[in-house]
Amino acid sequence: MSVPGEARGASVLPDNDPGPHVDRLPRRLGIWSAAAVLVGSTIGSGIFRVPSTVADRVETLGAFSLIWVVGALVALMGALTIAELAAMFPRSGGIYVFLREAYGPLPAFLFGWTELLVIRPSALGAIAMIFAEYAGRLFGYGPQWVKWVAAGAILLLGLANIRSVKWGAVVQNLSTAAKVACIVGLAFAAFLLGDGGGGALANPNGMAPASWIGFGLALVSVMWAYDGWADLTFMAGEVKDPGRTMPRAIIGGVLAVAAIYLTIVAAYLWVMTMQEMAASTLVASDVAQKVFGAAGASVVAAMVMISTFGALNGSTMTGPRILYAMAADGNFFSPIALVHPRWKTPYAAIGLAASLGIAYVLGRSFQQLADSFVLGIWPFYALAVLAVFKLRRTHAHVERPYRTVGFPVVPIVFLIAAVGMLLNSAINNAGETLFGFGIILAGIPAYYLWRAMEKRRVARGGEVRS
Repeated sequence: MSVPGEARGASVLPDNDPGPHVDRLPRRLGIWSAAAVLVGSTIGSGIFRVPSTVADRVETLGAFSLIWVVGALVALMGALTIAELAAMFPRSGGIYVFLREAYGPLPAFLFGWTELLVIRPSALGAIAMIFAEYAGRLFGYGPQWVKWVAAGAILLLGLANIRSVKWGAVVQNLSTAAKVACIVGLAFAAFLLGDGGGGALANPNGMAPASWIGFGLALVSVMWAYDGWADLTFMAGEVKDPGRTMPRAIIGGVLAVAAIYLTIVAAYLWVMTMQEMAASTLVASDVAQKVFGAAGASVVAAMVMISTFGALNGSTMTGPRILYAMAADGNFFSPIALVHPRWKTPYAAIGLAASLGIAYVLGRSFQQLADSFVLGIWPFYALAVLAVFKLRRTHAHVERPYRTVGFPVVPIVFLIAAVGMLLNSAINNAGETLFGFGIILAGIPAYYLWRAMEKRRVARGGEVRS
């Protein structure tokens, strides 16, 4: 089927490339593997680190509880909306494809540019660093080895995903099942064995946050924990029966994550006061020590290792598909669109993403990586959700196997939350916000330089396909 918008911009492709909108990656992921990619990509380190920051910023039980529900609703509304686009355009690249279809090649390029320079290497680096920190606690090596172990984890999973998408899916399925079992197990142990009389639920300290500005900043942290709800779209070109599978896996996966998070947050509140949580940098570890005694630290270290390893694998599976789609469109170096002739994986894109992740983890701190990720990706989440409105007008005749539930209220509420969060960050965290938007805007001259280079190459005998 011809999709409107294919001729927006000429793409320079290898002679054997089937075209920018034809995926050469086989569809091997069923609904359970697809859902595991989303759940495994989302549940990583955030649920173990973020509660302390949130408790410190909002201070009251009511606001702390509310912000986790708000985060779940924002993620769900994004998922309900983005699922329509994923079912319409089930191609590798996800948000990159949606932006290209709605707005043309420049916004899509800016997303890929930011993904390349900020989003993906920051995500890989941040997750790998937490994995390595907890591995050090469990196995006893010193902090000087943390970054090297993190780099090794990125390299290992990069090679595994180059070897086979099935290998990546197996790792994802097993690690997702293990991490969910560990988190739910800790929650139930806290309820059954913990002393609820000394926790925040038994001693509520108010409803309104100490500061609404703090509430807004805390929401940024919470959305880091919920991030991953759109990652499956990057692999849509490798999902079986995508018109049915993508919406079910995206929406079902987000609902599962929300249920898991709300359960473990309630368990934290059962055994810890708000003051204890705000003072703790490792909330899950402190909860485990209250429940299991001295062995609790080792229990949590193993749990976080499993959780972050799965999240790192999910990020390694999904993100490189954006670079692959960019290259297949002619918006990036064509060798990055290469597919391994035997393993049928985008090995060049995976190798590039892993290499940048290793470079970032060796040169930046965790907080720098996490802040860069959130501020880099959320403007594009907002644009992708806004694209539903435009595409319903410009692509009205394109088949929609799924239509956004609650349209137009659901995407509008998501957009309000996204814009409010970004504005709050710009006002109260100006340095990081300006850095993030500076990287995005730097992509504009890079795009026109790239197009000029491609035109010169075409003039020297290259082939243009649209």
